[in-house]
Amino acid sequence: MDALLANAQLLRFDALQLSLTLLMFVWGGFVRSGLGFGGAALGLPLLLLIHDQALFWLPMIGLHLLFFTSLTLRTRMREVDWGYLRRSGVFILPAALVGVLGLLNLPNHVLLVFIYGVAFVYGSMWVMGWRVRGGKPWLDKTLLAFGGYVAGTSLTGAPLIVAVYMKNVAAAQLRNTLFALWFLLVMMKMATFVALNVDIHFLSALLLLPTAAIGHIIGLRAHEAILQNDRAFKRIIGSVLMTVCLIGLVPVVRGYFA
Repeated sequence: MDALLANAQLLRFDALQLSLTLLMFVWGGFVRSGLGFGGAALGLPLLLLIHDQALFWLPMIGLHLLFFTSLTLRTRMREVDWGYLRRSGVFILPAALVGVLGLLNLPNHVLLVFIYGVAFVYGSMWVMGWRVRGGKPWLDKTLLAFGGYVAGTSLTGAPLIVAVYMKNVAAAQLRNTLFALWFLLVMMKMATFVALNVDIHFLSALLLLPTAAIGHIIGLRAHEAILQNDRAFKRIIGSVLMTVCLIGLVPVVRGYFA
């Protein structure tokens, strides 16, 4: 057992890094179940301040997402809009595959700028109260495809996809339909990782599962309250997210031009 635990990179963190990591996975689980999306978009930028390797965090986030979405959906399969999921998947899934391949081929500093940049845009939109609006078929398809690409690259494409889903899926089915989509996206991403021998840090993900479960349970119970205070919640979180992204971008840009 000791030899097995020694292979978990997570346990090589110092006490502060480990404590912050545990807290961030509680936060990610809370957002994921509380909003139905955004666990990676709101959690990954914070995790990258602790350890700035995107390919370390993304497989673990993906494993957790597979576990919790399957747990949530197992009794709610009839609450998924499978028809719209199939129609939208034609645009989302191929773009996501391109994004996964980009993730595996882009230098880490480029990934960091991409992730922080996308998260900063989301944060500024939430602070200003702006919403991504589709409406026209060509624009909806563009948003779905670009959201799929961003999801494939960094698992942070949810807000773009949600903007289209909100107009095409009944409110009662929205969260579960999104969970089904995230499950498909992450399955494809994880299968690609395994096929290309990318380390998925399974043991580290397993050790972090209880903390993510705490956040998941809290989020499920707070879901209705969050929806009733959606604007205030997003404004506060957006401000924090913008600050985190700026803090994360400074050393990346400084190191690139040094």
